[in-house]
Amino acid sequence: MNHVQPIRRKLLFLAMSGVRVFDQELLNIGLTLPGFVERSRVIASLPSLGLLTLAAHTPEHWEIEYREYDDLPPDSAEQISQQGFGVVAISALTARIDEAYALSRELRARGMLVILGGLHVSAVPEEAANHADIVVKGEGERVWARLLSDLESGRYRSAYDSSVNADESQFHEVHPVPRYDLLELDRYNRLTLQTTRGCPLHCSFCAASRTISPYRKKSLMQVRRELETILNLWPRPFIELADDNTFVDKRWSRELVALLSEYPLKWFTESDISLADDAALLKLLAKSGCAQVLIGLESAASESMSGLDTQDWKSRRHRNYAEQVQKIQDHGISVNGCFILGFDQDGPDIFERTLDYIESLQLSEVQITLLTPFPGTSLRQRLLEEGRILPGTTWGQYTLFDLTFRPARMSVDAMRSGFHQLMKAVYSQERVSARRKVFQHCIRQSRS
Repeated sequence: MNHVQPIRRKLLFLAMSGVRVFDQELLNIGLTLPGFVERSRVIASLPSLGLLTLAAHTPEHWEIEYREYDDLPPDSAEQISQQGFGVVAISALTARIDEAYALSRELRARGMLVILGGLHVSAVPEEAANHADIVVKGEGERVWARLLSDLESGRYRSAYDSSVNADESQFHEVHPVPRYDLLELDRYNRLTLQTTRGCPLHCSFCAASRTISPYRKKSLMQVRRELETILNLWPRPFIELADDNTFVDKRWSRELVALLSEYPLKWFTESDISLADDAALLKLLAKSGCAQVLIGLESAASESMSGLDTQDWKSRRHRNYAEQVQKIQDHGISVNGCFILGFDQDGPDIFERTLDYIESLQLSEVQITLLTPFPGTSLRQRLLEEGRILPGTTWGQYTLFDLTFRPARMSVDAMRSGFHQLMKAVYSQERVSARRKVFQHCIRQSRS
């Protein structure tokens, strides 16, 4: 236990959302590509649902505020100090964790207590502990009441692990609704709501599937409470489900979509390709206001799909992708297909193959990224053992668009150059316009 003087019960929840591309050439390319820029802005504008959830679990006698780091002035630490905050809780993605560490040092130097949590911190808590007074590993809401109580008593731990010292509240039980009322709603073009946590597929490159929580579903009663809270603040919202894989349980999914269809909203989520297997679910989706589903298709090359997940499930589904994407979009649900470049089986021809494959699928939207060995993944462990992480790589380069390791079948320069050219081709005005026509087709299908 650490000892602390009586602490001022004024708490700032500070989100470091979005990423900045490190590769200057790619950044210059991206600034000229409307489709790429549009999706990047959407991602950067999403509020931190984790921090809003912690705010909901904070006792009323604490004074709390929520802010986005990018909205603060350059002297943010000094400003936060002058406003009298005693505690600052920071959540940041891997690509911005070094910024979080630097800010933490400044805040602590001014006498504030800093708490760090989130996906990156949960994967490498020992590293984060060097930069904060307290680190939270796993599901923060399960330890939050204990943590704040310890602060008030003047004795606190340097680390709180939800798998070890958690309150016995479960994800499926009723609990406080995230504090959406803390947001300046004019800043956002959509709000986030979580209905499931984790993913059972356990892909080698994905930390989200296991670092915070095993796969779990939220009760529909809780989803309804959260939806109605959002609607009281924003009558016709656009909602992005903060799920890794929403439609794993098809029966529960049909009930969820039926619930969503009761409200005047548009929404977006992520799924695996098995969504195409359930005709009843597809029909419900078309009537529910679902604007788009993001699906990790991963690769144009069947050989690159081998070993991606523990059961080789995605590899077995690959040969039917075209039929399944068409089925989903014919039901009026547009598909944002996600592809990753840089698997060990990828040779110099993967870029042209990916472009041809994307066009053959006639997707309504596309996202392409580089394979990235995030902390907490089996991919990172393997690449570390093989000595393939590029020397001098910093966490700031873990953006999904910057190369952080040595590819197996091409040089670093060839990988970067090929990705740059693919980015230009995929997000060219001509191809963006063609995909928008597919999107309009999906809208017409949903209305009919």
